[in-house]
Amino acid sequence: MNIRTARVDDLLGMQAANLQNLPENYVMKFWIYHAMTWPQISFVAEDHKGRIVGYVLAKIEEEPNDNGEIHGHVNSISVLRSHRRLGLAKKLMLLSQEAMASIYKATYVSLHVRKSNKAAIALYRDTLGFEVAEVEKKYYGDGEDALSMRLLLTAS
Repeated sequence: MNIRTARVDDLLGMQAANLQNLPENYVMKFWIYHAMTWPQISFVAEDHKGRIVGYVLAKIEEEPNDNGEIHGHVNSISVLRSHRRLGLAKKLMLLSQEAMASIYKATYVSLHVRKSNKAAIALYRDTLGFEVAEVEKKYYGDGEDALSMRLLLTAS
């Protein structure tokens, strides 16, 4: 298993993993924009044949928050079912978080997760240390609430 920074030629594989696993999908223009604008903070996991089996797609918010803080945001993370329980999601998240802090000097990272996604919530809260900042009612297209989560970063 190899984990590395995502490249433009990975985007179809990343999108395929997204389509296979998640109900929130994005047009290719969205993927390209992230890869071109913040190339250092999105990562892929590939198997021994070079196939994308997981990814994290992240960005830096274009406007600092009210306190002038720069922060990152995880738009999407997914690992194929066949490659889960190997610690790939944790590794992908940690690499992205480290890059946000060291390259962009982000003070925190945010993400949204479905309120019903217990496995993801456990990863974010129990393994990575995220905290729930707020509940966003009917955030998702199907009306499900989202937990808006945050993690303070330390610059490396």
